[in-house]
Amino acid sequence: MTAKQWSSDWMRAALGLCVLRTLAAGPTYGYAIAAALEESGFGQVKGGTLYPLLTRFETAGWIAVDWRVGAGGPERKYLSLTDAGRREFEAQTIAWRDFTGTVFAHLDSIDLPSTAAPKGTDES
Repeated sequence: MTAKQWSSDWMRAALGLCVLRTLAAGPTYGYAIAAALEESGFGQVKGGTLYPLLTRFETAGWIAVDWRVGAGGPERKYLSLTDAGRREFEAQTIAWRDFTGTVFAHLDSIDLPSTAAPKGTDES
């Protein structure tokens, strides 16, 4: 999927939930999470953004860490959701859907003025 340039505010708001969703699919490691997000259309998520988030999740008890031998390389730090992490993912998913539903309802309820210049002006 082609990456778009999403607003950094939007990315900050959605990234945690999307990382939890990626981890809900099963144990994985940081680079694979970043690759999955990029493949989904989020663009490149830099390590300086992703890894502090993962550390925060680990501190909160939402993810567990398991070091595994890499295929022909060094050990990799695999991450998986804990029971608390699954509950957090489910709660955030419900809250996000409620929030975005409110946003869409508001957007759909307002008649926005036309951005086209009126006929007979220099801009038409």
